[in-house]
Amino acid sequence: MHRLLLLLLAPIWLLVATPSTPGVPSYEVELTGTPDGRTWSGRETVSFTNTATESLREVYVRLWGNSRGCGAVAVTGGVATDDCTVVRFSLPEALQPGKRASISFDVKLTAPEREDRFGRSGEFSFFGNALPVLAVRDAAGWHLERDMGIGESFYTVAADFAVRLTHTGNLAVPSTGVTTDGVAIAKQARDFAWAAGPFRTTSTTSPGGVTVRTWATPTVTADAVSSAQADATAALDEFGRRFGAYPDHELDLVLNDRWTAFSGMEYPGFVLLISPSSPVVHEVAHQWWYGLVGNNEYADPWLDEAFATYATDVFEGDHRAGCWPGTLPVAITRDMGYWGAHDTSYGTFVYTYGSCMLHELERLIGTPAMDRLLASYAKAHWHGVVTPADFKAAAQAASTVELGPFWREHGIG
Repeated sequence: MHRLLLLLLAPIWLLVATPSTPGVPSYEVELTGTPDGRTWSGRETVSFTNTATESLREVYVRLWGNSRGCGAVAVTGGVATDDCTVVRFSLPEALQPGKRASISFDVKLTAPEREDRFGRSGEFSFFGNALPVLAVRDAAGWHLERDMGIGESFYTVAADFAVRLTHTGNLAVPSTGVTTDGVAIAKQARDFAWAAGPFRTTSTTSPGGVTVRTWATPTVTADAVSSAQADATAALDEFGRRFGAYPDHELDLVLNDRWTAFSGMEYPGFVLLISPSSPVVHEVAHQWWYGLVGNNEYADPWLDEAFATYATDVFEGDHRAGCWPGTLPVAITRDMGYWGAHDTSYGTFVYTYGSCMLHELERLIGTPAMDRLLASYAKAHWHGVVTPADFKAAAQAASTVELGPFWREHGIG
């Protein structure tokens, strides 16, 4: 794990349709934390397959934790670009199609003094979008877009993580994955997040068999913990019935009531929540719409946010009759570059009007067809990456109604 390795393995990518390269990624990480849990340092190895039809000479690693201030995440090796969230690693020799390689580097992460998904709140540190991950290259090239400061601008593919988090402090360290013998294992996850601090913890199990663990800061009330657990267990089972069974046996909820400029954030099997005001069901819905059915969150933020909002509406029995406002001046399908420059419109168009469009689609094709559509769409793209064209095709296949006019009327190009 201490040098760049070239591993020649069988071309397993031939068995799996992949939309991008590097593909079939896996991460092996060993980090040691300071006693207060604020700084973690160690070694990370990233393995990947060249799933392209031409040789691969370099890869890029995203240090998303630096997007709101450089220096919080540092790695050795590679060449930093003008953006401190991007490091380029040249491979020792061209990686041929179907072959596999690894890069290894030292990494140090320090939770910044800010109330954020990657930040510090009192005695507690939070490491969301902190661990370095591979950038994605697809038909459009390498995706090195910046974090726009609102929402999510991230684009990752499902990967396997094995992360050992060692510390000597009096800390609880909830994380993505299930920890066995000190190693957190997460299969086919799009990211890996954790927190550290003297959390109070409790757990319950949904009727469908999913364990929900809560990790609360001391001032979060017992009622807030119980409410979050009840919402999460009910949502996990309901969404499992609607969209496909939740594939993991555990979901961790991290509750803090001291965040003031942060509205909650979903990660695979791990959710950060402002207690008691965070929309728990919405964040749980993201375990499907982003976590299991992925998308380029920079290019198509509506493909996860509108769907998570719609799922929450349906869970709550709210079918939002009359919520579509008519012709919109701006399409809900605009990318984060646009919304970053028009941040006051982002939530209204991407979340609210995006969800309204889906309710309108349900009214057009009928609820049974909408239920079949979302279940089949999720199954077809489980652990994959979807585009607007994928959803439009799935919707048309599920409906006897010609949907061309609907897409035009609702600005879905």
